[in-house]
Amino acid sequence: MALLEICCYSMECARTAQLNGADRIELCAAPKEGGLTPSLGVLRSVRQHISIPVNPIIRPRGGDFCYTDGEFAAMLDDIAMVKELGFSGLVTGILNADGDVDMPRMEKIMIAAGSLHVTFHRAFDMCANPLNAMKKLADLGIARVLTSGQKSDAAQGLTKIMELIAQADAPIIMAGAGVRASNLPLFLDAGVQEVHSSAGVWLASPMRYRNSGLSMSSDTQADEYSRYAVDGAAVAEMKAIIAHHQAN
Repeated sequence: MALLEICCYSMECARTAQLNGADRIELCAAPKEGGLTPSLGVLRSVRQHISIPVNPIIRPRGGDFCYTDGEFAAMLDDIAMVKELGFSGLVTGILNADGDVDMPRMEKIMIAAGSLHVTFHRAFDMCANPLNAMKKLADLGIARVLTSGQKSDAAQGLTKIMELIAQADAPIIMAGAGVRASNLPLFLDAGVQEVHSSAGVWLASPMRYRNSGLSMSSDTQADEYSRYAVDGAAVAEMKAIIAHHQAN
């Protein structure tokens, strides 16, 4: 049966994902940044209350995946923390200025991770040569690669995803970006074995008092009176689609 990973941005999101059938969680902070390293408090809480596998993301900032020495040092420290807390895996990715896998730094990442399963995230979709990058990731011992097939969403990139899956000795290829119940059968019919979805919804803030003339964000259009959550019904629907596909 295909595995369903849900991207979660809080303890509450993780609990909802687990209750509705998620097989694994990618744990992040900062949804508007595309996912950053969660806080220590969130990591500890999730370890205490979530029983399905959880892979925290190790990403110090938004933007590109070419990091300074200081950012890389912080990533190694965060990996040590995740390892000490007892997580079974992590999610990360580093590129060099030429859009290739930063092999010297990724080798250090793999050493720091030790026995943890490492997923290389959608930094892969920013690689200049995806097939060459895949070979390098296989040599590193990466467990899986999260990819949209180098397109804006995985449905558009499905042809490339299938090409990657066909590569000999490649890591597990997990399709992600825009995966939802409406297009999930497309991936299942193609033989994709792992899918990644946010199953996300933005909920209105419970605050009754709102100072509409003040913003805490540099984005003046940002709605600060909404918050991200996992839609449990969407998770359950995707899990049911996977089960039905397996049965047939």
